[in-house]
Amino acid sequence: MRLILRWALNAVALMLVPELVTSLQVDSYSAALISALLLGLVNALIRPLLILVTLPITLLTLGLFTLVINAFLFWMVARFVTGFHVPDFAAAFWGALLYSLLTWLVSLALADSRESVVQVRFRRRND
Repeated sequence: MRLILRWALNAVALMLVPELVTSLQVDSYSAALISALLLGLVNALIRPLLILVTLPITLLTLGLFTLVINAFLFWMVARFVTGFHVPDFAAAFWGALLYSLLTWLVSLALADSRESVVQVRFRRRND
């Protein structure tokens, strides 16, 4: 149940991103749901491989290249989902940054109230 709630709230977060990054467009809630699902899958399956492949560049930029990877994946998902439009890489960069922040807030909101934020982060790294 918590997974479905997280997915729905991430879709709502994706619907909020075009309010601040005006060049982005999400046409419907169904497009947001599909995009949120694909973003979750891509971030779970492809992102770790890209981070591993680009590890030297990521180390040289002190981790900032990870933002470029996030923007690329955000842009890539928009190419596969009709109703989710990202016109250029700059919009993808700012959209991915804002979406990451909003999904992080969703994760904090859904965290167990007995656990601190540090415990949640530590548990996720060890799972």
